[in-house]
Amino acid sequence: MYGAIAANKRNTVIIMAVFIGIIGAIGWVVSYLYGDSSVAFWVIGVAAVYALVQYFIASKVALLMNGAQEIQKADSPRLYRIVENLTIATGLPMPKVYLIDDPAPNAFATGRDPQHAIVAATTGILEVMTDRELEAVMAHEISHVRNYDIRVSMIAFGLVSAIGILSDIVLRMIFFSGDRRDNNPIVLAVGVVVIILAPIVALMIQLAISRQREYLADASGVLATRDTEGLASALEKLQQYGKPMRRQNTASAHLFLNNPLKPGFLSGLFSTHPPLEERIARLRNNANKF
Repeated sequence: MYGAIAANKRNTVIIMAVFIGIIGAIGWVVSYLYGDSSVAFWVIGVAAVYALVQYFIASKVALLMNGAQEIQKADSPRLYRIVENLTIATGLPMPKVYLIDDPAPNAFATGRDPQHAIVAATTGILEVMTDRELEAVMAHEISHVRNYDIRVSMIAFGLVSAIGILSDIVLRMIFFSGDRRDNNPIVLAVGVVVIILAPIVALMIQLAISRQREYLADASGVLATRDTEGLASALEKLQQYGKPMRRQNTASAHLFLNNPLKPGFLSGLFSTHPPLEERIARLRNNANKF
């Protein structure tokens, strides 16, 4: 487990380096358009500031987008006590607990680190889950905090957003600043390809990170509760009762226990979550190891 946490911290640096490389490629395109190499450094600087701001405010934005409201123990004793007991068992600081008024069973964790963590659950998941299953679900979310997945997710979200905005701006510059273009059409064509592919590559990296983090959080959650069947049963409940949430937000979809979005074209390829049946199979196949 400690190895996984250390790997996550290393991956944070690697992810940032990859995304900065993508942003640098966008900066090269801008430098080419304006014939000034210093522009690339300005692009990287602006993107870094934007990503940093996102890192600090993204969790609050996610809560607002999904209509989450902070609760105290008196508001939902069952949920609050389960989270409280899990944090005592795992030695983590008590996170803030939020509730989302939505019939779709789901939950998520967010924040910068265990000292600034937030866990949230929908009213729907409280209705369909037994205490055993709800404990397994919240152990999964606490594991995202413990494994520093929440930090990786926030950094990835911020950088993907920055790359998307930069790509859109530069594409507009290419098509509406004809007087600044060089006469080399090959270089310009390469630049257009870079700009178009940059946000797609960044998104695919974010999705791959999210899928692997779900598998790890499943395993970590089971190690915390010593109850493989509890989480497997909870995931089966999601198969049975799962449905899209009323508020559809693609930006925060990767945070949730189960995909909160309506299924659509290429939903499997671009899903932030591995299939529930695969997660259940992994849990039961590795039950003896846990």
